[in-house]
Amino acid sequence: MPDKSLRMRRAGGDTPVKRPVMLAIAGDSAAGKTTMTRGLVEALGPERCVSLCTDDYHRYDREERKDKPFTALHPDCNFLEIMEQHLQLLATGAPVLKPVYDHSTGQLVRPELVEPAEFVIVEGLFPLWSKLSRACFDVSVFLDPPEEIRRGWKVARDTTKRGYTEEKVLAELETREPESEAYIRPQRANADLVVRFAPIEGRDDPEDTPLSATVMMRPTIDHPDLSDVLAAGLSRAMHLKLERDDDGRPAESLHVHGYVPREESLAVEKAIWSALGAPDTETPDCLGRLGDARSEPLAIAQLLLLYHLTDAAR
Repeated sequence: MPDKSLRMRRAGGDTPVKRPVMLAIAGDSAAGKTTMTRGLVEALGPERCVSLCTDDYHRYDREERKDKPFTALHPDCNFLEIMEQHLQLLATGAPVLKPVYDHSTGQLVRPELVEPAEFVIVEGLFPLWSKLSRACFDVSVFLDPPEEIRRGWKVARDTTKRGYTEEKVLAELETREPESEAYIRPQRANADLVVRFAPIEGRDDPEDTPLSATVMMRPTIDHPDLSDVLAAGLSRAMHLKLERDDDGRPAESLHVHGYVPREESLAVEKAIWSALGAPDTETPDCLGRLGDARSEPLAIAQLLLLYHLTDAAR
């Protein structure tokens, strides 16, 4: 974990700058990284939080990749060394001139200056790729939806926002699968929290029931005491279990139920929001936002990440 006491002076300036709190949100394509990030940035405010996407470090544009023997999920298709350098600079409070990849056109466009704020959220395919990059973050998250759900999200997104046909998206998913397995999913093992949105197994809920969430909280960082939030009257909205991680080690898993009435989830959200030190204000409407819809499990997962961010800043 980065040294919270580290300070530096900006180039050309004399004012000491405290390094920002860094959060990584990793996951495969269409796993929900941008949705998770957007709510956090809006809740914190643009004056306190900036975000960037590691997909901007693609080495080739979409047209150039057609002739390559790998996809965008392969390390050789990305400038990961430059990404690592930029993460180190941001972690010490220095600005970077970041490349920009336009997902709507598939082109590399004019780079942009990123000035670190109090909080820096880095989302994308490769933020947890190396020891060097992982060392830049105070908190790290891996989004791990079931493959059938992620594939549905990718088809919906790429056909409506990126100009692909459904057949093209499905074919690309098959082409990418070996590299997803080899390079993206292994980053799950290095995250402090693993978040999975999925239906609850064994329940016959209506099709429009919001997905539930499971937040695996590994003992690599200190997690909040949820005993008050899980008190009687709130526990129907979520419960905590001690489970085995994929590597066999024990980890706490918070199960947030999508099927409960919204007022019960709102009570949990208010309790967590109060624990953040903001008891006199409403929880931000931006949390849990899914386009025109809303997901209370998403809002609760975002609130837990806000807790970690603000705790690391203390």
